[in-house]
Amino acid sequence: MGAVDAQEGKGWSKGMRVFSPEYYAVCAVGGMLSAGTTHLAITPLDVLKVNMQVNPLKYHSIFSGFNILVKEQGPSSLWRGWAGKLFGYGAQGGCKFGLYEYFKKKYSDVLGGYNKSTIYFASSASAQVIADVALCPFEAVKVRVQTQPNFARGLIDGFPKLYASEGLSGFYKGLIPLWGRNLPFSILMFSTFEHSVDILYRDVIQKRREDCSRAQQLGVTCIAGYVSGAVGTIVSNPADNIVSSLYNKKAENILQAVKNIGFANLFTRSLPVRITLVGPVVTMQWFFYDTIKTLTGLPTSGGIARDFDEVNSLT
Repeated sequence: MGAVDAQEGKGWSKGMRVFSPEYYAVCAVGGMLSAGTTHLAITPLDVLKVNMQVNPLKYHSIFSGFNILVKEQGPSSLWRGWAGKLFGYGAQGGCKFGLYEYFKKKYSDVLGGYNKSTIYFASSASAQVIADVALCPFEAVKVRVQTQPNFARGLIDGFPKLYASEGLSGFYKGLIPLWGRNLPFSILMFSTFEHSVDILYRDVIQKRREDCSRAQQLGVTCIAGYVSGAVGTIVSNPADNIVSSLYNKKAENILQAVKNIGFANLFTRSLPVRITLVGPVVTMQWFFYDTIKTLTGLPTSGGIARDFDEVNSLT
């Protein structure tokens, strides 16, 4: 991977060593804040998405689905499960972004002779496996709160009620399909983002990152973020439908869920609302995440982890 050009680090770290514990802490906090707040903001769309997956005959479109929810359950129903979104995806985001940076550096050192995509795939998969273990209990309660109005009001009463009825296994019933949804999504999201950043700087802007203004760098982040979110959404849609079916007891196992939903419907059910939901969310996550990094003097995201000894020696 070679030593990075010394100029690449000028003005970026302000005393913080890249790949130091402080660096990973900033990445984890940035991921937690960006993921938690963006998922909180789109809670109404998430409520609709889950209900469309569980009851597609009733909630068959975005517009009519919102009307039915508001008419039958009131405007407050659109924010049902907000705590699960904020805290669950905050925990997931902190692990996902922070550990991705950690694993990318480690795998870059170990797999130096491999191409970049291999390192991106391995890093994102490793980070996502751990991140979903953190998310799963929150997701289990959130989905039930959103689709079963009498189950609980939120996390505070939902956690003990779920534990009392299903035990510890109830929190992790959907872990395997959650991995099935999020692992392909994460692998494609991070790798697509990384390659998009490279293409934008090399072929579109035709300038090195360090020669661009902060606004230009964050613009690249937003474009690459939207592309990565759209690609990841299409691939992960089948597993997302299976997760909702299992959590709402529409099926006892993955094979039964696939049979009940139908193979074609796995790819199409709720896809429009998910694209509407995920594209802007992923874009804003990357934007908030990179804004936090730049405010602490770190570079925006993208690019293979290299030997930063020269960069760190400048600080």
